[in-house]
Amino acid sequence: MNALSPAHPGMPVHILGGTSDALVLCRTLTRRGVPYSLSVATPTGAALAGNMGGELQVGRMDAEAMAGWLRAARWVIDASHPYAELASHNLAAACATLGLPLTRYERPSDIAAISHPLLLPVDSVEQACKTAFSLGERIMLTTGSKQLADYVRLLPGKTLIARVLPLAGILAECATLGLGVNQVIAMTGPFSHELNLALYRQFRPQVMITKESGREGGYTEKVMPCLEMNIPCVVIRRPQMHWDDVIATPEAFERRLDQWLGAGGASANRSLRNSV
Repeated sequence: MNALSPAHPGMPVHILGGTSDALVLCRTLTRRGVPYSLSVATPTGAALAGNMGGELQVGRMDAEAMAGWLRAARWVIDASHPYAELASHNLAAACATLGLPLTRYERPSDIAAISHPLLLPVDSVEQACKTAFSLGERIMLTTGSKQLADYVRLLPGKTLIARVLPLAGILAECATLGLGVNQVIAMTGPFSHELNLALYRQFRPQVMITKESGREGGYTEKVMPCLEMNIPCVVIRRPQMHWDDVIATPEAFERRLDQWLGAGGASANRSLRNSV
C-alpha cells in the first residue's frame, strides 16, 4: 500500500466497522481532534456507535459505493468484524482503485490458547451446523444475529437458544424465525466467566456454536465454562484474508496516528513507507 499522507483539514481518516474495536479508534481520533468518518452496515451498528465525534455513514456498500465514500480520504482503516469478509473485500478493492493506504485493525485471535477434545474448530456456518447436529438437541448460538436464518434452516428440529443484542429489530427477527421467548437471551456482552456459567446452567445447552471473537469479545470467558460443563463447543474460525498492514492494539494505533499526524516532509514519508 502507499505511504500514509500527511494530515491536514479536509483530508480525514475513514473507518469501516460497527465493532467495539472501531469505536475505540473513533474515541481516540475524537480525543486527538482528528477529522474522521465511520461507516457501519446497519442501524444496529449506528445505535452502538452512539454520539461519536465524526461523521456517520449507515448502510452496506459495494466497492463502487465505497470508492465514493472514500473520495476525501487519506487514510483508511478496516476495523470491521473479523467475519465481515465481503465488506473487507469491497473496501480493499475501493482502496486499490483510489490508491489509498489501507490498514487492518483486528483483535488478536485466542483460538490457539485453548486445547480440549470438546473444542471443535470448523470453517463455516454450514460445517458448524453439520458438526453440531449429531451432538445434541439443544443448541446455543453465541454467534450474533446476522445468520440466524441460516441456523434455523440448517438445524431443523433442534431447539435453538440464541444470544443476541437487546434491540427491537433483532428481537422481531427472532420472533419471525419462530424462536420463542424461552429461546432468546437478549443481552449485551462481553460476559464474565461466572455469568456464562450461570447461563449454561440455566438454559442447559447440549452443544454451543460460537466464533473466535478474541479477548475483546470474551472468547475465553465464553468457552472455558462451556468445556468445564462438558458441553461440546463448535468454533467457527475467522475467514483468512491477506493484509499488507495490520495493527492489533489501541496502543499500536495511537503510535501509528502519531506517525501520520507528524508526516510532513520527505524523511517522514520515507519512515512511514518503511513501516507499512
